[in-house]
Amino acid sequence: MAIKRRKVAIVGAGAVGSTVAYTLVMQDICEDVLILDINKNKAWAESMDLNHSISYLNRNTNIVSGEYEDCGDADIVVITAAAPYITGQTRLDMLEKASSIIKSIVNPIMDSGFNGIFIIVTNPVDVISYYVHKLSGLPANQVIGTGTSLDSARLQNAVADVMGVDPQSVQAYCLGEHGDSQMVPWSMVTVGGKNFLKILDDNKERLNHIVLEQIEKNILEIPFKVVNGKGATNYGIAATTAEIIKCIFKDSNKVIPVSAMLNGEYGIKDAYVGVPAVLNRNGIKEIVELRLTEDENEKFQNSVKIIKSYNPNL
Repeated sequence: MAIKRRKVAIVGAGAVGSTVAYTLVMQDICEDVLILDINKNKAWAESMDLNHSISYLNRNTNIVSGEYEDCGDADIVVITAAAPYITGQTRLDMLEKASSIIKSIVNPIMDSGFNGIFIIVTNPVDVISYYVHKLSGLPANQVIGTGTSLDSARLQNAVADVMGVDPQSVQAYCLGEHGDSQMVPWSMVTVGGKNFLKILDDNKERLNHIVLEQIEKNILEIPFKVVNGKGATNYGIAATTAEIIKCIFKDSNKVIPVSAMLNGEYGIKDAYVGVPAVLNRNGIKEIVELRLTEDENEKFQNSVKIIKSYNPNL
């Protein structure tokens, strides 16, 4: 019998795309990695450099550069391609250039016969995920945006830092836009299984230095500080993307906050929004609908309203 090789195509050989490829190889997540970029020499160079690491990694991964027509048998296509970031831009400011780039990518990939799962990293990721879903004609469960997955990791780290615990002991999500309007449902945050707000209430004197609004502000500001310091954020988003890919290949049914199409959940329809979702071999299996407080729901609905105002009319 034929044993199928797992294949991931990555569109965009910049800092994010190349780091995603590196992470896939380092974690031995798939057998075939295809790198594509409008700069074909850059895609070739990244694939060659990665191939030269194989002998010392105890891996047998096949890494090549190629064309969109090579995506036909891919299980997953990761889109990281984007216009260069201009200082001062919000993610939504990047939409006009990003949408034209995405159209030039998705159409030829679909012409190749691709019927796998798209993972969208390109910002503004919620709007671009919606656009890819509409352009591709694929079912919504097969188009996944990285959404607030990295924001949630930053939140977990921030809460863990102020509490002095391991980030894996914190369960916390950012919801809504991967951008300025995202919100934190603090009523859902737990540390070691205990509600975070109750921890603060039970330890008023010891933990009075913790200001929730400041944590939220830091989470919003830190990616731009990183970009200003080194030109891009790539390690965190690469690890995030690799984890989503692992969930798909391992059929893990793991809950990760991603940008997913809502069809009635949270009272919202026809929008890609950052929410917790169950991920498995089919992509998005199910949306996790959290019980938000009235105030949290108002902030969440406001974020969704902003996202939908940018959705293209197709």
